[in-house]
Amino acid sequence: MTDDRLSGVSTVKTQRAGHLGRIILDRPSHLNAVDLNMAEGISRVLDAWQNDPGVQVILLQSSSPRAFCAGGDLKALHGLIAQEGTDRAFQAMSGVYAVMRKIAAYPKPTVSFLDGIAMGGGIGLGGHATYRVVTENSVIAMPETGIGLTPDAGGSWILSRAPGFSGLRLAVTGNRMNGIGAIMAGFADRMVPAETLSDIAALLEKRGAHEVFALIAPIPAVNVQGLDGCYDAPDLATAVKNLVERGGEEGQKDLMALSQACPFSVQLAWEAWHRARNLTTLDAAFEQEETLVSHLIRRKDFTEGVRSKLIDRDGAPQWTPGTLPEVDMAEVHACFTR
Repeated sequence: MTDDRLSGVSTVKTQRAGHLGRIILDRPSHLNAVDLNMAEGISRVLDAWQNDPGVQVILLQSSSPRAFCAGGDLKALHGLIAQEGTDRAFQAMSGVYAVMRKIAAYPKPTVSFLDGIAMGGGIGLGGHATYRVVTENSVIAMPETGIGLTPDAGGSWILSRAPGFSGLRLAVTGNRMNGIGAIMAGFADRMVPAETLSDIAALLEKRGAHEVFALIAPIPAVNVQGLDGCYDAPDLATAVKNLVERGGEEGQKDLMALSQACPFSVQLAWEAWHRARNLTTLDAAFEQEETLVSHLIRRKDFTEGVRSKLIDRDGAPQWTPGTLPEVDMAEVHACFTR
């Protein structure tokens, strides 16, 4: 049964069958980039179904196999800053974060199909579900340092809990993961062929989520050290030096990613990851992230990063400052206080 009136927005569709309620992101032309309108639509559906005994499991999925959700609607935020200022933009971002926290704390089992692209805000919507499913088509990342931000949407919590220093590497470089990599880093729980997602959804209509996912064998953990030795360093400068001296071919790729990212954001993400390791709840991670974002969207780097990557697409952002050694660490530390 379909009832799109629940969300009140055309970009969020709903379906019910058996005891399964589906929330379907339906903004394919924007790769389901989440804005405040979409977030509020999802929130209304969650509220409507929370005390509905006919809905026992919630599934978050996309109407398109290309992307679950490519992230926040950065173009819209860029325009909002230009028209109404950074305070209004941060208010909109906080509203989006609120629904992500609602999903994470939802009292009924939630399932996310992270098929296709799931980055940034997409992790906020699907990465905190009870059961997170990836496929051979999944492309997972927290690429915020490339646009003058820092991992947000609760991503810093997952990154800080990843094995060894793999999460730190992902936080500062924005490197992409495939389905297996996402499971190894703690961004997903099960990997299945994309063609079986509809069969899993059909099972969820009739059987409990725990029972359904018990039928899907987990991927065995793989102990891959990778470049952990390089990132196990007292500071970012030493990590960069390690990559240069002993990082090999993979290290060169990381150095390239770091050279293209916003220097201030890279240094901030390094610090935020270490601080997040000492946090004890996802809510605390969200609070730290929102404090950081409240500062970062007021810096020129954010609008410059969005301009270069998504608007003009020239790939030539003018970061301030332009290099890692020039970053003022006092300014970095000040970002952790509202």
